Order: sequence, then structure tokens, then C-alpha cells
Amino acid sequence: MKKDIIPPVVEDVAVAVIKESNELNQTEWNVYLLNLKKANIEGVLVTSKGYGIYNDEEVKTSTLRHFLDVVNANDYKKIEPIVENVFGLNNEFWVSFFLNNIMYDKKYIFLPETIKEENFTPIPFINKRGVMIK
Repeated sequence: MKKDIIPPVVEDVAVAVIKESNELNQTEWNVYLLNLKKANIEGVLVTSKGYGIYNDEEVKTSTLRHFLDVVNANDYKKIEPIVENVFGLNNEFWVSFFLNNIMYDKKYIFLPETIKEENFTPIPFINKRGVMIK
């Protein structure tokens, strides 16, 4: 039965949104996946989408899929850039990966208006500040 299946709990994996400057010294926001484990995670797939209410109308962004393959232990990979226009929506990143031949998955949801500088925290490995969900 479904109730008898206990999915493995995801620990030591985080998603972070970081405000950065590009080569032209323009501000841009990027989303990263951080592997805080002491082991590589493999077959990493991230699905991202935004949804919510904007100007009293229901809004959904396109669903994007990113195959990151392997994220090494104590390392990170960039998932995608993100535009400020969607910060007023729920921004969902559904991460799936394999560790020791067991599949794990977890949804990381940045709620509306939480991606802002007053919520910044130090981001491990990247040595920048941003908003992070573990």
C-alpha cells in the first residue's frame, strides 16, 4: 500500500538564489544547487516553475527542466538565471537525484517576496550572500 512506502528524506542539499554582477557589471540573479553532502549526487534533475496570483489573475510560468548530471560532494552547480519579475510568485525547484542507488526528491519553494536582500544569508562554497532553502 502507498501508506507503507516511506520515501527517503533529503538532507544536506540546498537551493540558493544569489544576486550577482555579470561581465558587463550588470545585476543578475542566478539559482544554484548546493550539495552539502560528503558524497557526490548523481543523475541530478531539476524542474523549475513559477505560479501564483499577479494583478488578481492566476499566473504560471513555463516549466523548465535542467539535467545537472553529477554534483560533487561539497560543491555546487548553477541551475538557471531568474528574473526579478517572478519574485512575486511562488518559485518552485523540484530536485531529484540518486545517492547510493537510491532515488531522492524534494521540492524547494521560494514564497512570494522572499527573494530580497533583507533575507540574505552567507551561501556555502560560493562565498556570496543570497536566499537559501535547505
